[in-house]
Amino acid sequence: MSHALPSRPAPPEAPPPGARRGGRWSRTVRHLAATVALATGAALAGPGTAGASAAAPPEARATAALQRVASFGANPGGLNMYVYRPAALPANAPVVVALHGCTQSAQVYSDNAGLNTFADRHGFLVVYAETTTVNNANKCFNWFQPGDTRRGQGEAASIRQMIAHAATAYGTDPGRARVTGLSAGGAMTSAMLAAYPDVFAAGAVVAGIPYGCAVDVVSAFGCMSPGADRAPAAWAQAVRDAHPGFAGPWPRVAIWHGDNDATVAPRNADELRDQWTAVHGLGQTPDRTSTIGPNSTRRSEYPAADGRSVVEVYRVPGIGHGTPVDPGSGAEQCGATGTQHFIDSICSGHWITRFFGLDGTTVPEPPVDPPTEPATCWTANNYEHVRAGRATTTGGQVYAKGSGQHLGLYNTFVTHTLKESPAGHYVLADSSCP
Repeated sequence: MSHALPSRPAPPEAPPPGARRGGRWSRTVRHLAATVALATGAALAGPGTAGASAAAPPEARATAALQRVASFGANPGGLNMYVYRPAALPANAPVVVALHGCTQSAQVYSDNAGLNTFADRHGFLVVYAETTTVNNANKCFNWFQPGDTRRGQGEAASIRQMIAHAATAYGTDPGRARVTGLSAGGAMTSAMLAAYPDVFAAGAVVAGIPYGCAVDVVSAFGCMSPGADRAPAAWAQAVRDAHPGFAGPWPRVAIWHGDNDATVAPRNADELRDQWTAVHGLGQTPDRTSTIGPNSTRRSEYPAADGRSVVEVYRVPGIGHGTPVDPGSGAEQCGATGTQHFIDSICSGHWITRFFGLDGTTVPEPPVDPPTEPATCWTANNYEHVRAGRATTTGGQVYAKGSGQHLGLYNTFVTHTLKESPAGHYVLADSSCP
């Protein structure tokens, strides 16, 4: 089951189920939270995971040697810290913080996401932050709770302290930190980049949500699906308000999202793009586009004035909610699919490591796609868009195929223009098509 009710958005992967550190809930809210906790567990199964529950438990598949750090200083968020340290870790090595998704653990994320492959190859430390059922019954990072996402508070402050401890204990460079995460961990990645832009040089948000979208469980539903539509300037202001007075340089941001994600609507990739391009003072139209990997993932690049790409969007075709991996031993392969939400597609870890500037290679980038023919535009009512295969319908609502943008009610009275580019990928273009 991927939806609580047909007429409601898919339940969020990271609402606050039941027990929450320091919070007091009314009987009604406690009941809602318990319902969300149960529904979320079903939603997390997602498409393409049939039979996963019969697989061996994560502990039985553990392969990476993670070191538990029992004490790393101030820990107001009550998190656990684990590290993956390559055998040959150079002095002043970079550190990458990895944030798991709901119901996962540091070990599960370590064993499947594929980051350790590149830590070994290129010499960086991976810090796996882990939340607990004390914080959130589904082991979700509390990306929607202001007390956990503000600078100097809660889980965000705990993660920041892990980076400081790594510099002392492992000799890493505190000025070369990066962060990435899946879903709730992806949304928490957004929070870390906004709250600590002075700490992180770059981040990669996988199936995540813009910073400042939700402030409680109710708003979390809407942020997950259908997603919140705000002006780029409004999104950017939320980031700037997280660390008032910070003048830059702002972190570089990579955004990864599956086209068929039914848990976190793909339009969140657009809103994240709007947020971070606006923070960097850029427009929302990419300067460069290309296709990469074995499945022709679409990459859009937004370079700064010096030509360096500061925002990139990776749209992964044909996958739902999860981290794209490509098991194997090839140079661009990584990860495992032994548990839910690690999807055989493209090794996102390879491209994230490259975006972070940690691969140390001079391998040429894939060629930029040549200019395309003018996009095709279609104007029709929502019923006709669905009938023609340009949109899909769920619970009486209509969403553009590919982008996942919300078009409104499934009927003949709502009319929109959809732009098709590339083939099979539709975006709302009521005022931008000829």
